[in-house]
Amino acid sequence: MSDADTLSVFAGDCLVHTDDGTHRGEVIVLLKPDNTVLVHDTDGYQPVAWLTRADSVARTRNGGFSVTAIAGEKTLRVESESAYGFGEYPGSQAGIPVGDCPDCQRALVRAGGVVSCLGCENRFGLPDGASVLDGRCECGLPRMAVARGDRFELCLSRECEPLDGIVKERFDREWDCPDCGGPLRVLRRGGLLAGCENYPDCEVGYVIPDGTVIGKCDCGLPRFETPRGRRCLDSACTG
Repeated sequence: MSDADTLSVFAGDCLVHTDDGTHRGEVIVLLKPDNTVLVHDTDGYQPVAWLTRADSVARTRNGGFSVTAIAGEKTLRVESESAYGFGEYPGSQAGIPVGDCPDCQRALVRAGGVVSCLGCENRFGLPDGASVLDGRCECGLPRMAVARGDRFELCLSRECEPLDGIVKERFDREWDCPDCGGPLRVLRRGGLLAGCENYPDCEVGYVIPDGTVIGKCDCGLPRFETPRGRRCLDSACTG
């Protein structure tokens, strides 16, 4: 278990020093992996004191304990008068369950643009706009739906079914460059692009949006239906 995924918990009768003064009580001190420190007592949901994403956190344990967090000019220091306990526990971002990991049978959860396993190091980045499906790939992972010119269903793992290859098979050389007439190739340069084959003589290139082709724009490039409305492949085109 590394510091990157560990929640540390201290419990005791403590002095809690902040820039606004000192409190004392029987509290829980929670140290999160991003150096956020929360001090909770028994009253309500709001911490007695907290410091979000501190620049530095120092902690000591020698019979009792102390935690000192500094963020800019702010300081939070907790010192135990009596220490009741200490523990370190695995932590992760809480997400929406999307199935079980085929490698360790623990839960797979989606949080933002990532599907990760709660039991092992498996992590799968999701393309923009992707949705996770109920179906399973032959490898045991969930499948996802992604729109890049067309709607494709493929495995979460790029090693199993790479999105780039699927989009390239469908749309490589499908459209022509409006500047030089050369074919637009599907390639990866940061994002998934439709770029002119005559590069570097012609530097035309467009990010392929999250959407499906519904026809042709007045400029000759494809028009897309996207979650944000209809648009040309060329985001600057108003045709």
